[in-house]
Amino acid sequence: MCHKCNYQELLSRANLNSTDNRIHVLEVVGGNSFPVSAGDIYTTLERSTKINRVTVYRILDLLVDHGLIERISTGGRAFYYELAPNANHQSHPHFYCKECRQMLSLSPESLDINLDRLWKTFPGQIDKIEVRIDGICKNCKTK
Repeated sequence: MCHKCNYQELLSRANLNSTDNRIHVLEVVGGNSFPVSAGDIYTTLERSTKINRVTVYRILDLLVDHGLIERISTGGRAFYYELAPNANHQSHPHFYCKECRQMLSLSPESLDINLDRLWKTFPGQIDKIEVRIDGICKNCKTK
């Protein structure tokens, strides 16, 4: 679990009740240094608490809708989840391995993107920018 984040406070600021299941989902998502799949979240939770798979998906949808976590696309039907950027977590790019299908978080400094021209030329509202690099990770490359 992220020791910097107070999950009850995050839920409260989002006007959500602080239920045990919501806290548990946030602990699993925040406890990883890389984005995790819904299946991995469910598998982790079912070891220590009684929770339904559908409940996990509903909580993930709720937390995404309220901006507490982000849903990251793999380009297919699968998604990964991580804490949304906040005071303790900077926005950052991701690397997706096409071989092992792992999603890795990259350092915010690893990729310099200048958005000045986009802000000047795009007349609409931008709510989220997602940067994902696809390739083969070093573990898969050495196999």
